[in-house]
Amino acid sequence: MSPPGDALPRGQAAQTARAAMGPVGPRFGGRIEKAKDPRGSLRRLGAEFRPFRARLTLVGGCVVAYALLGLVGPYLMGRGIDRFIVEKDARGLGRTGLWMLLAYLLGNALQFVSSWLMSELSQRVLKDLRRRLFGHVQKLPIAFFDRQPAGEIMSRLTNDIDAINQAVAQNITALLSSVLSMVGILVAMFVLDRWLALASLLVVPIMFWFTRFVAVYTRRGFRDLQRALGGLNGAMEEAISGQKVMRAFRRSDSALATFREHNAEVYRVSITANTYALLLMPLTAVLGNLFVIVLAGLGGWLALRGLVTVGVIATFINYGQNFVNPLRQLSNLYNTIQAALAGAERVFQMLDEPAEIDDGDPGRALGAPRDRNISIAGSGEVRFEHVSFGYRPGLRTIEDMSLEARPGEVVALVGPTGAGKTTIVNLLTRFYEIDAGRITIDGVDIRALGKAELRRRLGIVLQDTFLFPETVLENIRYGRLEATDAEVMKAAEDAEADAFIRQLPHGYHTVLSERAGNLSQGQRQLLSIARTLLADPAILILDEATSSVDTRTEARIKRSLARLMRNRTSFAIAHRLSTIRDAGQVLVIEQGRIVERGTHAELMAAHGAYHQLYVSQFKGHAL
Repeated sequence: MSPPGDALPRGQAAQTARAAMGPVGPRFGGRIEKAKDPRGSLRRLGAEFRPFRARLTLVGGCVVAYALLGLVGPYLMGRGIDRFIVEKDARGLGRTGLWMLLAYLLGNALQFVSSWLMSELSQRVLKDLRRRLFGHVQKLPIAFFDRQPAGEIMSRLTNDIDAINQAVAQNITALLSSVLSMVGILVAMFVLDRWLALASLLVVPIMFWFTRFVAVYTRRGFRDLQRALGGLNGAMEEAISGQKVMRAFRRSDSALATFREHNAEVYRVSITANTYALLLMPLTAVLGNLFVIVLAGLGGWLALRGLVTVGVIATFINYGQNFVNPLRQLSNLYNTIQAALAGAERVFQMLDEPAEIDDGDPGRALGAPRDRNISIAGSGEVRFEHVSFGYRPGLRTIEDMSLEARPGEVVALVGPTGAGKTTIVNLLTRFYEIDAGRITIDGVDIRALGKAELRRRLGIVLQDTFLFPETVLENIRYGRLEATDAEVMKAAEDAEADAFIRQLPHGYHTVLSERAGNLSQGQRQLLSIARTLLADPAILILDEATSSVDTRTEARIKRSLARLMRNRTSFAIAHRLSTIRDAGQVLVIEQGRIVERGTHAELMAAHGAYHQLYVSQFKGHAL
């Protein structure tokens, strides 16, 4: 505790109080999370530091040393008062002052060294943990990402690692030194005088209770403040991102009213939170002064009766002040440590997720060659043989499906939303494993192939193109990283993207903005096609690549796709049926089954499910 009169300025006091409260949780407005298995999380987290036992021992030694040195100064002060001030021995007093200075300097130096060593060690461990976690994420199956929102995964990579960092790098040495200081001070007090020590123990619970009381309400106030700030930020984000819609429907006044409501709530909650935060330091000072008054009063009474010396009283007052700081720290470190254990538990849960097995398994593929390093170099004939699959047990998405796609043929997949069209693609790419039947490419069961080898032969052009905030050149090169600049430009020419690329500010070296916002939808699609052309896959998968562009751009993309599909087995998921009139085979899928198959002309003449879909889509237009 700070000595009397050593109060912090109001702003600094509030900032210190907020910092002392610890994190409010990994999400805005969330409560302090606790690990379901704190011992298990602590054990696994400790195992991460096991290779650095020698460094940890050195840190522990430094902490013990500076905690003990913290006891030396008050003791020397009391000894100096009794032996040298009373006896007016200036030389002895000077020597005592030098020893005190040396003890404080050495203690501060050891505290710095231990903090630096622990910080460097924790960052090394967290760097390795972060690397392992991110590397493991790259190996997880697609099913994991379907279950977990991207924000949740990002939270584990950032917030949870940061929670561990705060506890380990900043607070472990503080926790250890606080415990050692409190134990050491209690032992020293009882050695010096048991009556003054007992009086100190009577005051300590009162101080602890008041400090804990204010800390709880301060944390609650700042949790409410974070919740209110989350609502305010959400209102502002909606108003800014939805400007066009808001103005088109004349809702500016409504957005302003919502903002004012949230802003008023932040104002009200902020006052409450900061009031409690500002109350902590003055209350701590008052309690510290009460502590001093009790020790001085009882000590003075004992001194008048010759039971203690003035130096012992001074030592006790100093110890008492030094005892309160660790006490307050321990109550505040509790939340930080709880958040760290909860974060560690979530990190280890993700590390425990089974990784996607990439190697082929001929034992699972009936009729496949018995070679672990099997590869295929055929023309791309694809067969589904009585394939069944369900994302959840007992609920089939694909039921006893058989189909054949010949080299150079375009197979169109049509049907209502949820019929199973995308599932067929997921099974062909082995994003998910089939439950029954088998899928072959050129006669080889795809389960006998390594997934890298399988996906090397597949090219995918999606409706929503993902481009990186890199140069145009590097985005196209993503299809084949070893490609030369000339090969990249040739792929762009074949995709009819070269002309618009050269009109960009820096041509092929133009850096795209986030999500390629500086390109049109059609330009992004052409870059995606160029990227796929460069990869030169044997099998092509198209997910309605022209549905979000104008007619003129659609014509360019169709010409580009025609080059891309030439001599390749192609699967086209079609929502706009006008785009698949020339498909060699149209498969109509309903509830996971193929209900019709044939060419466009054959299915139109049959007046079945395809005819109904087509007529409903082009009602009022000439067919």
